[in-house]
Parts: sequence; structure tokens; C-alpha cells
Amino acid sequence: MIFSGSSEMKSQLEAAFDLEPSAAMFKETEHLYQRANRVIPEADWLARAPYIKAINDLKAEKDAVVLAHNYMTPDIYHGVADIVGDSLQLAIEATKVKQSTIIQGGVHFMAETSKILSPEKTVLIPDRKAGCSLAESITAADIEMMRAQYPGAKVVSYVNTTAEVKAASDICCTSSNAAKIVDAQEGDLVIMTPDGHLAQNVAKQTKKKIVYWEGACMVHIEFKADELREYRKYEPDALIIGHPECPTDVIDECDFSGSTAGMIDYVRKNKPEKVLLITECSMGSNIANEVPEVNFLGPCNLCPHMQKITLENILWSLHTGEGAVEVEEKLAAKARLAVQRMIDLK
Repeated sequence: MIFSGSSEMKSQLEAAFDLEPSAAMFKETEHLYQRANRVIPEADWLARAPYIKAINDLKAEKDAVVLAHNYMTPDIYHGVADIVGDSLQLAIEATKVKQSTIIQGGVHFMAETSKILSPEKTVLIPDRKAGCSLAESITAADIEMMRAQYPGAKVVSYVNTTAEVKAASDICCTSSNAAKIVDAQEGDLVIMTPDGHLAQNVAKQTKKKIVYWEGACMVHIEFKADELREYRKYEPDALIIGHPECPTDVIDECDFSGSTAGMIDYVRKNKPEKVLLITECSMGSNIANEVPEVNFLGPCNLCPHMQKITLENILWSLHTGEGAVEVEEKLAAKARLAVQRMIDLK
């Protein structure tokens, strides 16, 4: 999908940039297309090429960098992203980039995290409505309620949270380092928020007792263990690789579980003939060209929030500066401490 904005946005962009598809524009971006030609037809790339060229040209002019989550669509992931990765990778890279402007290819909490870690930089999110069911499931008041219920217990909050929740927590985690973070906390009891399924999956990897907030990812909660068992009947040779935001009975059916980066690395290293990626749909598409020997099977679920980020609104955000993310410094300082503690334990 290229378009996500209003007709006025489209007309203003067309007035400012050459967005007419052409063979010349296709040729100029063909080196990028070679990374995604297994999953994007030539006709679709032809339509996208003018946006990709305009964005890449404008990045240099605006001293900007695009950080893109692994759930971004292939045209963004391969066409305009400078850095790709999971939440932990992007959080770390946000502290290293030299450019003065960060375009966040992902959801709002990711842009907030980049701003928290790089307060001197301009951080733009192309669509402010790109939210997260996990981030929306908990508040700082909920954190304080759990602290009162379990006095002295450290609070480990998933990075998929608002700045307010990060600031109320002791330390953050991602799906790739959650077990390590939990093990590093003092005491036998740890509070995990907000993903209850991640907490339950981590509980199987640690001797700590974990109490948790019962939030869930709207993408991963939809996967069912019985569906995976049915897939195994028809594709017994396929490896099932799941994200730990899935329910525990789903993860029990998987051959491997890990963060988005962990899942990608596993496929790159092992190159299974057939694989089911139990996560957001864009994952398999983004690495399909790297591993042509791998056949990516269903099922997968689309994240409607991630899908809100498009080439059009990335270009619009770069062109106009709209979508700037701000975090009040007193709040940011507390949130930064929680995120930095996580990074220091990487």
C-alpha cells in the first residue's frame, strides 16, 4: 500500500515531487527492487519507485534516517529503511544515528522511545494513529497499583509501552531479552507488564516467580494451538517459529520461539525448506529474497497499526515535518533510565 492519507496530501505531494511512474524511475530504484522481487510484482514496484526515490533523495536533504521495524511492509523495509530490526535493535540504534531527524517506521511507542533516547533529535512518526494494543492496555496508575499489591517487587515493563509507563517502571525489556532482564532483578518475585503471554512464556525460563498484567497483542493473541496442530498434519516437514507474545499453548507447538530479530536470524542460519512464522505477515516477505530456498507458509496476521505507515506518509512527514513526537523532559528522564538499564544489560 502506498496511499494512506487524504486526497489533499496526495495532490500536494504530486505538486512537490515527480511521482509519475516511469521506466526511468524503475531503473533508478531497481537495485533496491532486487531485494524484494519475490514478493512485490514489477507493476507494484513501478508505482512505488517514484515515492522511494523521492524519500531517499529527501533524506539526504533533510539530514534524516529511517528506522524501520521488522513488521514494516517490504517496500519500506527494502526501499527506504536505513536501519531495520526489532524493538531492542531500534532502541539501541536510535542512540547511535548521526542524523538530526529520525523517521520512525513503526508504531507510536517506538517513536517515543527514540525521542526519549535521543532528545536532541527531531523524531517524526508518519501516522500518529499507529498505536499498539499493548501500550494502550496499561497506565502508570496500574503500575502503582501492582507495586502496592506486591511491595518491593521490581517492575519489568515491555518496551511496547508509553513513556508514562516506562517512567513508572524499574527497567524495560523486549521479547529478545525478557528472561535475562527478569533474572537480573533483585528478589524472588518480579512484576511484568503489560503482556501476560510474554510473562507466562518467560516464567518457563526462569526460577523467579512472575506476576503480570494481563495485556495482549492483538496480532499474536489470534493464533491458536489447534490450528498449528492441523497445519502439522498437512505440512509435517515445516518448522513452526513463533513470537513469545503468543499464548503459551501456541508456543508449546512451536519448534523455535524468539523475538522478530531472533526469528529472522534462525531462518537465515538454518534455512528450513518450509517454515510457518507465527507473527505479523510482513516478516516472511522481508527476508524472502535472502533465503530463496525457504518456502514461507501461512498462517500470519496483519497488524493494522503497523500498516498505517506507508511510503506516502513517510514522504509527507519528511516533506512537511509533521508528526513530531515530544516527551516532557521530566517524564523522559525517568523513562530513559528504565530503557537505558535494559540496554546496559544487553
